[in-house]
Amino acid sequence: MKDVALRAGVSQSTVSFVLNDLEDMRISRETRKRVMQAVEELGYRPRAAGRPPKALGAGVIGLMFDEIATSPFAAISIEGVQEEAWKANVIVEVVMTGGDPEYEAEVLKKWSGDNAIGVIYGSILTREIAPPAGLARHRTVLLNCHDGEARYTSVVPAERRGGEVATAALIREGHRRIAFISGEPWMEASDQRMEGYERALRATRIPVDPSLIVEGNFLPSGGRTATLKLMRENLRPDAIFCANDLMAVGCYEALKELGERPGETIAVMGYDDQEIAQHLSPALSTVLLPHREMGQWCVEWLLSGGNDLKANRMECPLVMRQSHRKSAL
Repeated sequence: MKDVALRAGVSQSTVSFVLNDLEDMRISRETRKRVMQAVEELGYRPRAAGRPPKALGAGVIGLMFDEIATSPFAAISIEGVQEEAWKANVIVEVVMTGGDPEYEAEVLKKWSGDNAIGVIYGSILTREIAPPAGLARHRTVLLNCHDGEARYTSVVPAERRGGEVATAALIREGHRRIAFISGEPWMEASDQRMEGYERALRATRIPVDPSLIVEGNFLPSGGRTATLKLMRENLRPDAIFCANDLMAVGCYEALKELGERPGETIAVMGYDDQEIAQHLSPALSTVLLPHREMGQWCVEWLLSGGNDLKANRMECPLVMRQSHRKSAL
């Protein structure tokens, strides 16, 4: 769906509304035509296409998140879960608990009474959790989180590997002084992305230079401040790897204030592949967080009757655009 949206020059929501033939949405005839043309050119088939024409009611999967509204990734995960479940004629019930243990317990009790097929317990941040006791009554899979005692199967992004492949791509482009702007150090994703960055440097015998590592805050403000600090150093970096795309936005702002040209005089790499990445100038090279695929995997695991306990780390692929190019200086 993302490729269709890019080809048609519209949002993924618009593509979804057009493909679902929602005539009450105020989408122009020309826009609908562009979307359908992109669908035809790309050979796109909606994920739920070809599902058997069955009546609803074959089963329910419970999806429990601590938060939803504070991140776009929760919505992407939910969409992936619903798409995969709907193909099997399964309804998904979604609840946001705010981490309230009493509310979690009541919802899990309800799903137990409903004989739910299983429960997907998700976190907005990749982290270790203390699973609620009520999960023991259900076949459970953890989404974007993991249980320290390994009582439940889980799926999380392969963050270290993502940081490693992003840094390796910059090295292949010829960059050697590669800076890293981290997120807040208490965040597991930030820590692991930096580990991947350091691993890639060591693999090519490039020394890890502490002066090239600056703490950010996963917001544009942190990316801007960290970039200005890096560019004040006597030896400027060849490339700046930002631990998320929002900090890359701030990085671009700082570089342009200094008269630099991202993708020409200095390379920039992001992480997340948020929608804004493709609209920066130049378009931001980044790493995709596979939240949709992780949601789909959770449903597949539940419906397959999987009882094996495992921690699955899902690949975070590179999305190469223009900003990673070798410096012109």
